[in-house]
Amino acid sequence: MIDVVNLTKSYGDRTVVDRLSFRAEPGVVTGFLGPNGAGKSTTMRMILGLDRPTRGTATVNGRAYATSPAPMSEIGALLDAGAVYGARSASDHLWCLARANGIGRRRVTEVLRQVGLEDAARRRIGRFSLGMRQRLGIAAALLGDPPVVMLDEPVNGLDPEGIIWMRTLLRRLATEGRTVLLSSHLMSEMEHTADHLVVIGQGRLIADTTVRELIDGSLQTCVRARCADPDRLAALLARTGAEVHCAPDGLLSITGTDTDEVSGLAAEHGIPLRELAVHRPSLEEVYLELTHQHADYTAAPAAA
Repeated sequence: MIDVVNLTKSYGDRTVVDRLSFRAEPGVVTGFLGPNGAGKSTTMRMILGLDRPTRGTATVNGRAYATSPAPMSEIGALLDAGAVYGARSASDHLWCLARANGIGRRRVTEVLRQVGLEDAARRRIGRFSLGMRQRLGIAAALLGDPPVVMLDEPVNGLDPEGIIWMRTLLRRLATEGRTVLLSSHLMSEMEHTADHLVVIGQGRLIADTTVRELIDGSLQTCVRARCADPDRLAALLARTGAEVHCAPDGLLSITGTDTDEVSGLAAEHGIPLRELAVHRPSLEEVYLELTHQHADYTAAPAAA
């Protein structure tokens, strides 16, 4: 597993990761979320030993990753798909990594086939599209058949088929009992893929919970109803202490109650309902609600 305890990273008087603690468990896809500048990439670099913490620890399977005798067989990581030597072919790039880590050539062929680059194995990486470089980065991360996989924005540049492939791959890795830590800004993909979420803002932990618990606990969860007399039903609900918003088209958005209470009240007063449902927000809506006060960089509203 990946275990982060009181991790802190400061540059002079600026703290980019602040006493951060979380755990990524085996058999789980853990989504690592936060606005730009929140400290996600710095945290991942400290887990890999590329940056030294100011305080705290980050361990992989109980020890610092830098001390591992077989690093690629301990954790497979993709932080920057563009950090490759463009003059090499895909197979030569992977073979260099394999030789340095005591991995056989057969495994190079296997991972190229696994990520769909078998036909491009002899092509120079410099001629690869962004999506192909992402696939090559995934191949490098899987080269040592590691029990822990850590990926930063792995669907960047992938087409729809590639995104679905990536989603299936990550779920399969977790099903095999591997630990998967995934950073992405695509909330729709995170909602489909992640089991657990770690959300940070300005270097601090904001949430550490499951996707379902995060959405169900959102202030945006409400009951929606349509009926022939929305003003009357809204007044009746308000008397019970519920908060009701009536849209111009007559749709009632109700918080502080549930569907049973709404339907019971409507039936008691002879108000036929045409629609009654629980509205749960998307992960993107909840994420924006959760992090809007923690964003370092926000654009000005678009002109009308």
